[in-house]
Amino acid sequence: MTGSPERERLLWILATATFIIFFQAYMVAPIIPMFSAVFHSPLRKVALVVPAYLIPYGVSTLIYGLLADRFGIRRVILASLAVFSLLTAFTAISRSIDQVIVWRMLTGFGAGGVVPMALTLVGTSYTYAERGRPLGWLFGAMAGGMAFGAPLGVVLVPFIGWRGLFLGVAVTGVVLLVFLVSYFRLHWTSTLTSPIKATFGEILQSYASIVNTPRGRRTYGYVFVNSMFHSGVFAWIGVYFAQQFHLGSVAIGFALLGYGIPGFFLGPFIGRMADRWGRAKLLPFGLALSGFAAGMLMIGFPVPLAPLVMMLLSLGYDMTQPLLGGIVTSLGGNRPGQSMGLNVFTLFVGFGVGSLIFGEVLHFGFEVALGAFAAVELTAALVSIRLFRFELPSPKFAKDTSS
Repeated sequence: MTGSPERERLLWILATATFIIFFQAYMVAPIIPMFSAVFHSPLRKVALVVPAYLIPYGVSTLIYGLLADRFGIRRVILASLAVFSLLTAFTAISRSIDQVIVWRMLTGFGAGGVVPMALTLVGTSYTYAERGRPLGWLFGAMAGGMAFGAPLGVVLVPFIGWRGLFLGVAVTGVVLLVFLVSYFRLHWTSTLTSPIKATFGEILQSYASIVNTPRGRRTYGYVFVNSMFHSGVFAWIGVYFAQQFHLGSVAIGFALLGYGIPGFFLGPFIGRMADRWGRAKLLPFGLALSGFAAGMLMIGFPVPLAPLVMMLLSLGYDMTQPLLGGIVTSLGGNRPGQSMGLNVFTLFVGFGVGSLIFGEVLHFGFEVALGAFAAVELTAALVSIRLFRFELPSPKFAKDTSS
């Protein structure tokens, strides 16, 4: 990339692609009852459309990390976005819930190369001292996709149908693919992300080297614990709102809208704060804020405050996961695709495990489950003060930003 304007243009394209991928991931859950009615299938079976996408997505990120380091990031991003768009379109012509589940599984595998490689590309395009802001845009796009996917999925279906919803996402993916192809033809240089000439075995062995340092272990460990916390709470919060406040699906969708708003609007600002003040100061605060929000859910609050509580919970995520992602971009050395692929894999495995654990603890009631998760997150916040104390900005960058 030849200059800052071109680099910023690519950032916007990748952020939009990130938004649409997370939008379609979260637009499905609220329309599960509709799928059940349309295909005359039990809810338990229809609910498989969610893990059918998320689990293959998480697993595929490890594969895409290997492919990106071997064949180049550009090729992986373009191929993955093309497959994502095609398979999303195929989902729209499903004639049974079994077909929907199969297409969702394949789409999960296909989509797994876009976001991790977008994060990797940003990591190689910006110095460590300045990459907080662009990473904030990408993680903000994730949060925005999560936030708008749930309510808009419910709101749009009565007007365009569920098939139109999937087709709209597919067309958007194709448009973004055209923009990316055009950009890469005009501005791409291979100096930042040259494919690695190594045997497949050597690339596999490098995964161990990425986590075989104290910094790597604590970073991926916190990615896992933090994703468990947020997924556990978020996955079951709709049930909580239904039981606690007797809300319907549309009302729940709009209550969940608050979860992505802080990241969508404040992601770049939080990234700038991380660049200027250091991740050592922000990470403990973000973890503590997440635990505090879970505590509010445990204690209870008036229903009009539900979106605000979700905003607090989201802000805790936005002040932790993007900052951890910034550290990950500096762990891979000459294999950035693997380090970020491992990050997204850890993130999505944590999403799945957290949801399962919260569901098991839920047998003892929401208060116990929320209290246990809040206690773990608050403990992680205290421990992080010492573990991440060296994640400070470089003196030169701190001086430049303060002048």
